[in-house]
Amino acid sequence: MIRLEDIDSPAKLRQLSVAQLNELAGLLRRRIITTVARTGGHLASNLGVVELTIALLYCFDGIEDRVVWDVGHQS
Repeated sequence: MIRLEDIDSPAKLRQLSVAQLNELAGLLRRRIITTVARTGGHLASNLGVVELTIALLYCFDGIEDRVVWDVGHQS
């Protein structure tokens, strides 16, 4: 079983199996739901980007490669 606290770098993310990546996505979704339920905010867009973020960090070097997120409502 993985814990969010154990994944502290893209290198550790790349050590996970596909099944563990799916488990990580579930953990992240639950954390987002819990946080938004407590503090309020946008939920759907945050849930929709979980797998995309994991894939980007898995495929690219999260330290060296730069990803630009367009968070505008018109994008």
